[in-house]
This record gives sequence, structure tokens and C-alpha cells, in this order.
Amino acid sequence: MALSSLRRSSSRWVLLAGAGGFLALTLAVTTLASVPGDAAVREALLALASPPVLAAMRVINYAGSWQLLLPASLLLLLAGRRARERWYVWVGLMIVAPATEGIVKMLVGRPRPEAASMGFPSGHATAAAAFFGAVFYLAESLRPPARRLVIIVLVATARVMLRAHWPSDALAGIALGLALASGAALAAGLGTCRETRA
Repeated sequence: MALSSLRRSSSRWVLLAGAGGFLALTLAVTTLASVPGDAAVREALLALASPPVLAAMRVINYAGSWQLLLPASLLLLLAGRRARERWYVWVGLMIVAPATEGIVKMLVGRPRPEAASMGFPSGHATAAAAFFGAVFYLAESLRPPARRLVIIVLVATARVMLRAHWPSDALAGIALGLALASGAALAAGLGTCRETRA
């Protein structure tokens, strides 16, 4: 199987898994009084939140903030030839991800664990998954796949340990961000296929 075909297949699976996970979590938070395991996982993570761990989580938290991701996106476009070839796809991803997350927050209306503001899905987790999902697609040399998810999982964990979200909010953000990144990867791949055939 050619590398491009393998990458398209992988992107499709991530898109399906991310979209399926996001829809399942959305259904759970809108129909159940509380998501099973949410409170227990949150309490377990908060129990690990010693001052040094919280200090590390505050730093990791920036990997999902626009203050870091905006310049990182610009750097990705400047430094990455593959990113520049389909720049509109990746710029679109970084616009669509927060817009989608914001719309879902308003539609679902689930409050954060310790605040009245809307928390589902986590914006930091969505942004981190979308951005780093794009980076992983564009940087073929980043292997093995499991290690690629570490920064995304750490951002999601930070959001829970910093008392900003329920674990299901953070998981939904990961699922949404990866689904959107995979959709962008497939869109970028379609453009490449058309040019190859021409």
C-alpha cells in the first residue's frame, strides 16, 4: 500500500473514531444527569495535584491556548513546505476548531465543575488536538503514533487538574479536535490526488 493511501486510510479511521467518540460523549452529557466515572476520575486527578504538579500543569495548559497556538500555526506555515502547499486547509482548521467548539458549548450548555460558564467541550483540548493533529499529519517522521498523543492528553489532563473542566469535557475536546484535524488532512490529501492525476 502506498504511503499516501495508508495516510488517507489512517486519517479516515481517526476521523470516524473522533467523530464517534465526540457524538457519544455529547449524547451522554445531554441525556444523563452525570457521565459515569466523571466525578471519580476528576477526584483521582485532583488528588494528584500537588503544588509542583499544578505548576507543571499550568505550563502545559499553554499548549492549548491561542497565545501559543496562533504563533505556532504561523510558524508551521512558514517553516513547513507541506503546510504551505495547502495553507488554506490548515488556516481553515484553526478557525473552524474554536468556532465549532464555541457553537457546541452554547448548544449543549453544560456548566464547568466549579463555574457557571459553559465547559463542554474543552476549548484548550480541542485546539491542542486540532493543532497537534495537523502537525502529526504534516510531519511524517513523527513515530510511533502513541507517543504523538502525549501532548494532547497532557493538555486535557491539565484542564481537569486546574479545575476548569470535567474529564468528559476534555475527552470530547480531544475527540472533536482530532476529528477536525483528520478531516483537514483528508481535504489536503484530496487536493494532492487531483494534482497528481492532472
